[in-house]
Amino acid sequence: MHSTQRLVAGSAILLAAMLAASASFAAGIQALNVPADASSPAMSGAVWYPCALPPTQLRLGPFLVSAARDCPLAGTKLPLIVMSHGRAGTFLGHRDTAQALADAGFIVAAISHPGDNAQDSSSSNEVSAFIQRPADIKRLVDHLLGAWPSASVVAADRIGFFGFSRGGYTGLVLAGAVPRLREGQPTPVAHDPRIKAAVIADPLTLFFAPDAFGAVGIPIQLWRSEQGGDGVTPEGVAAVAVGLPAKPDLHTVAAAGHFAFLPPCPEALRQSAREICTDAPGFDRQAFHDAFNAQVVEFFRRTLH
Repeated sequence: MHSTQRLVAGSAILLAAMLAASASFAAGIQALNVPADASSPAMSGAVWYPCALPPTQLRLGPFLVSAARDCPLAGTKLPLIVMSHGRAGTFLGHRDTAQALADAGFIVAAISHPGDNAQDSSSSNEVSAFIQRPADIKRLVDHLLGAWPSASVVAADRIGFFGFSRGGYTGLVLAGAVPRLREGQPTPVAHDPRIKAAVIADPLTLFFAPDAFGAVGIPIQLWRSEQGGDGVTPEGVAAVAVGLPAKPDLHTVAAAGHFAFLPPCPEALRQSAREICTDAPGFDRQAFHDAFNAQVVEFFRRTLH
């Protein structure tokens, strides 16, 4: 059986249990704006969260999102997941995973990294982007626990992280990894001990030496594509698994390329963004995401209890 099929089959019972447990929830969504501070620009994105109202189909740019816009948040003391996209991505890059987590009772916040997003990639090729990214997420957590109007419903001791590609690099740094960005020397970057668990998908590992991960002490679910891409290699991700002090929950997705961790592309993007939309023959991205999202939800439920 193909590994994607095995993953789908193995998740069938898990999916049924999740749906039964969270039947009263759907994903609400609201715009998110983090004000600029003395040293960093404003950030924008979205928050997904449990909602008692039925979702509708919302068009956000080229994407359709199933959520209830600005509906009242349902619940108290809810766990929080913060998300970091890949190179020149957006806060919508992992919208299906955000929705699945919100349906399961999590608050999920994603921003577009300033200077390294689809609308503004002015810093994407600069070392500064790799220093700024972890600081962006730390500032996002500060905002959600502080000035955000619904901050009182967040369980401050139950914060998780989800990141893909450069977002995976970002999560490893936040968890304590030390990159070497300038002339091979360890570089001061933002760590955040408030993050208690992380899902890391196909992380960019270019700036990590084998000894970079000694201070990482949180549970990690680590995903790698069999084919890699965009500077990410299966061998690089395997080296992360070896370097982490505690054995991660490691998954290798057979026949998957790097961009398989993004949701299936809408038709409007298929022609203009072939690289991120095209999979190997026989690879079912939608089936993979159904199973992937179930595994992500289960991991955070287990580690952020």
